[in-house]
Amino acid sequence: MHPATSSHPLSGLIALVTGGSSGIGAATVRALAQAGATVVIGYHAGQERAEALRASLGAEHHVLQISLDDTASHAAAAQWVQQQWGRLDILVNSAGYTQRIAHSDIDTLTPALFNQILLSNAGGTYAIIHAFMPLLRESGANAVVVNVSSVSAFTGSGSNMAYCAAKAAIDTLTQSLARAFGPVRFLCVSPASVDTDFVGGRSRTEIEQKAAKTPLARVVTPEDVADAILACTTLLRTSTGTRVVIDGGASL
Repeated sequence: MHPATSSHPLSGLIALVTGGSSGIGAATVRALAQAGATVVIGYHAGQERAEALRASLGAEHHVLQISLDDTASHAAAAQWVQQQWGRLDILVNSAGYTQRIAHSDIDTLTPALFNQILLSNAGGTYAIIHAFMPLLRESGANAVVVNVSSVSAFTGSGSNMAYCAAKAAIDTLTQSLARAFGPVRFLCVSPASVDTDFVGGRSRTEIEQKAAKTPLARVVTPEDVADAILACTTLLRTSTGTRVVIDGGASL
């Protein structure tokens, strides 16, 4: 392990980012790599994007297929990391999915779809943490897990009701894990609308209109979220079991 410096505070550390091929995940991969970490770019179906991102960062980084609802991929990924380094220092759970369904439209949000969205987002995040927990515990006090949550977890306003419920579950799970597994730290970062294509049918104009109504009147970018995640790993050394809200004041 190389000694960390102020310009490369994560030097010598191993990080894995799920959903790392695009959006918030890709911005986080860049931020962690620039801070000196060796980054494993987890992807679901975006292998070409992940490979292109890795190529832009350097040969010391890696790509790995890992899907939210595929426990076999979780086990295989954990085994690979175990063989490579024997530990994991940073786990960023950025993978997730949703679809836009009006909260009043319970005909579209069937119980089966509700459970699918809830279990994939919340259950999948837990399953990934579960798979990597032995490697995180090997890292000990260096280890941190950052879950990408949402203000919808506590506002109840989001792309659909199941997504809100899933993010609320992730927030509570973060608290429980932090209490049970210190010195490994667990945090959430909670944006509102971010300038990505995560929510199908949401235009840039809509994002700008929402941002204009917030106290800071600025669009939250994937890089803003990545900076908050980086802060969780480098600066917030005594924070665990809590959320970092990065919404420009939208939830006030």
